[in-house]
Parts: sequence; structure tokens; C-alpha cells
Amino acid sequence: MLTTNTVLLNQEDGVATITLNRPEFMNAMTNELMRGISQALEVVRSNEDIRVVILTGNGRGFCAGADLVQAAEPKKPATGASKQGDDFNAALRALMDCPVPTIARINGPAAGGGFGLALACDITVAAHSAFFVATFGPNLGIVPDMGATWSIPLRVGRARALGITLLGDRVSAEQALQWGMIWDAVEDSALDTRVAEIAAVLKRSSPSAVTRTRQTIDAAIHNIFSDQLDLEMTHQAVLIPKNMQAGAKAFLAKTTADFSGERG
Repeated sequence: MLTTNTVLLNQEDGVATITLNRPEFMNAMTNELMRGISQALEVVRSNEDIRVVILTGNGRGFCAGADLVQAAEPKKPATGASKQGDDFNAALRALMDCPVPTIARINGPAAGGGFGLALACDITVAAHSAFFVATFGPNLGIVPDMGATWSIPLRVGRARALGITLLGDRVSAEQALQWGMIWDAVEDSALDTRVAEIAAVLKRSSPSAVTRTRQTIDAAIHNIFSDQLDLEMTHQAVLIPKNMQAGAKAFLAKTTADFSGERG
């Protein structure tokens, strides 16, 4: 288990849970917290026993966005923005490049940069009491960041993305589900059970297949159809010899395939 002042990492039975741990500040993001996320994900990368990552927040919120106390501190604007961008963007890149599937467990408000953090995971599941809000433009006079300008329009389309980011209205968990912004919204009391169900499926999947599926889906944004067909076959050339026989046998026998934990 890795523990910093602001991030907890717990590993159990192949599942690593990364918990943002500033509950008194609704897990608002500081440079230290974002470095903690990067460090936790480095542990995940170096430990091939880990098959799934769950990202969540301690207390009553998932993440309130950037810590505005830190943001309001006097500093040279270019230097301060650059340092924050380095730590924040490094954590987002590490999350997007995680070698195993990632689940965002949204236990409460995901605001500002916390909104982007929630959508940077592969599967996002929210409690009914949770909500999402983009506070960037209406409140702070800045553009959305933490990858929000990439993930929100890809999930909900341009019209809704502009409404979300320009108006700053709250999007409930139920509305987020209806719009296809998240995978599931459940009663608060069922959140842990639902996340565990999803983790169990991902844990027994081939890490290599999961990673390559993510890469292929993301590539479809800019590929023409023919290029996408070629990319699919490039990945199949690796995965079919590795997994297909075991998968087919298990399917025919109505059992669960035991895929290797190899990530390549």
C-alpha cells in the first residue's frame, strides 16, 4: 500500500484502488495530490499482478476541481500555470495510458477539473447523489481543462458539451447516464456493489486486449473506415494467437477463460 498526504493506494486481489484523500477540501486538486496520482499509477505500471484500477474520492465528494486557495496564491502567472500544468497533465496522461482498465467511482460531486478526471477513466459509475459541473468559464473565466474539452464532446456531442461548459449547470448522475456521458448511475448504497461487479469482469479480461481495445476505439475518432479495419487486424494478429483458443474453448464449455495477465 502506498500512502501520501493526499492520495491512498490499496491493492487487493488484483484490484488497485486509488483514493483522493483531502476530504476536508472535497478532494480539491493540488500539485501534491496530482503527483500522488502519478506515483500511484507508476506503482500500477510496475506491478503486473494488478489487473484493474478504481479511482475514487474519500468523504462526501469525488473531486471539487483545482484547489482555489493554491490557485489564488501570488505567483508569476507563467511559472505557476506551467508548474500546475506539468503536474496535472502528467497525472491525466498517466491515467489515460494506464496499462490496465480504469474505473471512476463517483461517490459525490465531480466539479471543474474533477469532471475531467472522472471522464478520463475507461468506465465511469456514479452514485445518484453525485453530480458533474463544469465551473471553468462561468465562474473562473478559463477554458475547461483536465482533458474535459476532449472527453465531454466525444461522449455527449457538441451541443451538449457547449451547454455544459458555457453555462456551468449541474448535470445529475441520472442525466449523465441518459446522455451517455457515464456508464451507469446507481443508488448510493449500491455503488460499491456495482463497481465491484464491473471490476470483476475487467479483472478476468486480458489486459492486452483491454488496452488494445481502448487504443482502437480512440483511434476511430480520426481514422477513416478502411484504416480502422487495418488497425483492428493489426491488434488481432497479436491477440488471436495469444487468447483466441482459450477464449473459444471456454465459451463452448460455458466456463470463464483464464487469460494471461501479460499486458503487451
